[in-house]
Amino acid sequence: MSFQTQMLFHLQSKIDSAALGAGFMFLDEREANDIEDQFTPVNGPAKQEREIVLKYFPQSEEFSQLRLSSEGTYASLIITDIINYNPGEIISTTIRYPMNTGTFLGTSVGGVELKTGGSEISSAKAVRLFYFLKEENTTQNTLWLTGFLKFFSNYSELKTVRVSYFTSISRQNEFESNADSVIPLFSVTYFLAITISILSCLRLDCVRTKVWVAVAGVISAGLAVLASFGLLLYCGMPFAMTVASAPFLILGIGVDDMFIMISCWQKTKVKEEVEDRLAETYKEAAVSITITTLTDVMSFYIGLLTPFGSVQSFCMYTSTAILFCYIFNITFFGACLALNGRREKGNKHWLTCMNVPEVDSVDATGNVCCVGGAYDKNTGTDEAMPMDLFFKNHYSPFLTKTWVKISVCLFYSGYLAVSIYGCLQLQEGLDLKHLATDGSYVGSYYDDEDQFFSSYGPNVMLVITDENFQYWSSDARQNLDSCLEIFQNLSMASKDSEIVPISWLHAYMNFGESAGINLDIEKQFKQNLTRFLNGSGFSEDVNFTNNTILASRMFIQTVNIRTSVDEKNMLNAFRETAAKCGKLQTAVNVMVYHPAFIYYDQYAVIVSNTIQNIVVATCVMLVISLLLIPNPLCSVWVTFAIASVIVGVTGFMALWDVSLDSVSMINLVICIGFSVDFSAHISYAFVSSEEASVNEKAKDALYKLGYPIIQGAASTIAGVVVLAAAKSYIFRTFFKIMFLVILFGAVHGVVFIPVFLTFFGICDRMSRTKPDKNTQCEMQSENSNRNSQQVSTVKSNGQTNEGFTSPDCY
Repeated sequence: MSFQTQMLFHLQSKIDSAALGAGFMFLDEREANDIEDQFTPVNGPAKQEREIVLKYFPQSEEFSQLRLSSEGTYASLIITDIINYNPGEIISTTIRYPMNTGTFLGTSVGGVELKTGGSEISSAKAVRLFYFLKEENTTQNTLWLTGFLKFFSNYSELKTVRVSYFTSISRQNEFESNADSVIPLFSVTYFLAITISILSCLRLDCVRTKVWVAVAGVISAGLAVLASFGLLLYCGMPFAMTVASAPFLILGIGVDDMFIMISCWQKTKVKEEVEDRLAETYKEAAVSITITTLTDVMSFYIGLLTPFGSVQSFCMYTSTAILFCYIFNITFFGACLALNGRREKGNKHWLTCMNVPEVDSVDATGNVCCVGGAYDKNTGTDEAMPMDLFFKNHYSPFLTKTWVKISVCLFYSGYLAVSIYGCLQLQEGLDLKHLATDGSYVGSYYDDEDQFFSSYGPNVMLVITDENFQYWSSDARQNLDSCLEIFQNLSMASKDSEIVPISWLHAYMNFGESAGINLDIEKQFKQNLTRFLNGSGFSEDVNFTNNTILASRMFIQTVNIRTSVDEKNMLNAFRETAAKCGKLQTAVNVMVYHPAFIYYDQYAVIVSNTIQNIVVATCVMLVISLLLIPNPLCSVWVTFAIASVIVGVTGFMALWDVSLDSVSMINLVICIGFSVDFSAHISYAFVSSEEASVNEKAKDALYKLGYPIIQGAASTIAGVVVLAAAKSYIFRTFFKIMFLVILFGAVHGVVFIPVFLTFFGICDRMSRTKPDKNTQCEMQSENSNRNSQQVSTVKSNGQTNEGFTSPDCY
């Protein structure tokens, strides 16, 4: 790469980034922060069910909260702890619970205690009030709700009661404010990344130090984010809230590749031409970083298969940014590395670029400010970093001892056992209160709701859309009653004798009986239906058009829906029961629906989609590894590392109070890429080593890449550690899982995989097909002058053994 080419790459990368970065002018238009769109399945069954409900039961002037097809437009108060009142001024009245004179109070009065042996309320701890608005007055509604929130957020003089409040726009407003909590952290992240990069590349040699190279590596990652995000914004790709965490990740990936390239550069001979050193660097590093880039990019693109908009958006932005990161690393950063190499070749000071006297390695430490250029005279390369020497002289010999290998295997068994236990404790689903920031009034409202109003769950809608169903037929009604009975027998359905299913048909039959009308006759049934519906309050439950009942609906009250597991079980049970009703002797085609099902749908797909993504991505990783790593067995080990890290992250995230939801699914996709990164680096270095003994191969791989892996892990963790301070569940979850991914990935890379790779006799087979000048596991045949006898000698660690395989090769 000539000097002109280096400058061209250097300048062109900046120009391209600036041009593409102009796409950020469309950021406001591309923001996609609607909670329903981004955090519920794109084609969830409940969304289709809602369309059916809207089709047959459009909103009418007669308002009923029970019959809303959505949450509605409302404000709500939960009032608790009424104190400083005068009991004598309270008018005593009898209130029954949960039904009081035909009115259901289960969602309005909470923390109820009943008088002994009856249904009369003795005391209650909370009252909930709803204020619904007409949905067509959008502008006025927004102003009213905003004023409502402003009033209660500023009013702190409620001395007699404690109030938690919420509106239909609260969750969305609080979610959108999440991004504001992490924007200030970007500057901290880049400061940490630059600082760690500089410190890890710093040398006490004013020529050989890599300060500017380290800074260029961080800048390269920043340019990649700018260019890739700008391009996708130009193209109209939605920008979800989850994408805000991607730059933290990209920074770590870019810096990781930078450390690999610097490590390979330092292994080249300092007296060679810069072009030759760069070519040698690319020869050693290109395959390694290409493997990790391909695996990362593919794992994220596979994430596009998920039905969650937030996951799709994150994966598209992140995968494209990683691709750009790779391009900028081999162009912009490569050019910076070459330019720095020209400075080193001229023995110029890193800061002033003035020529300084050359010194040998002995004198350099005493005159770091005015002399430099020391290098290893034996190898002709840069002097090894202290950490490289630690891996070569201390860590790798220690790790390859037999008793240490046994200890590592035992440690791994413990890790796997704890991980599997954690996987069994994993909870599913995204708690909606987690979409708000910490300390938000939304969290307080949800806490009060869980504490006082969890005894009764959704009142589930049962919709019959079969226009051929003969409601006037006693056989058809009997089958419908059998269907309702199956629903009533579900464990989550109310068994209270006073809380019966709300059924227009039962009420109509009672009406006909009391009026002396034979409703078993189709004509009589239809002639009297309209009159009944208009006077009974059931007019919204039957779509009676052109003398045909196109659809009708009934309602089942659920109880004790307190946790995400309860929500999942209820959804599955109701849908399974609806399917059973369709198999009765006279089929009853029932559809179940409630607005909350829109969010419950995540339970139906989250596990299956996560497993699907992991399996598909793992298979793709295996194929890529087989193509690029010159040993099939080691490719299998890379795939093993993926599975092992995923199990570990999943198990420990459950123990760290993180559920499996659309947010953590993103991080498990990340897990695939990062579990490949560290293990692929070590595996490729292992099989590419010219050493013959498997122990020596492991030592050589750790010497070459042990420190870069630690550097990459430290820089990536530094890139996300600031998110631990975020006031948002989304970003804290990102930190937790990224921390686990990097920790376990690095441990696999520098502990587990090097040990496991030594358990196979690869060195023996390779030594017989590809001997080299440094081999320590070789066959030597000598003719003895005294008996012309062949003797095979194997030299390993200074020991001589009979046979042709050294014990060190096992």
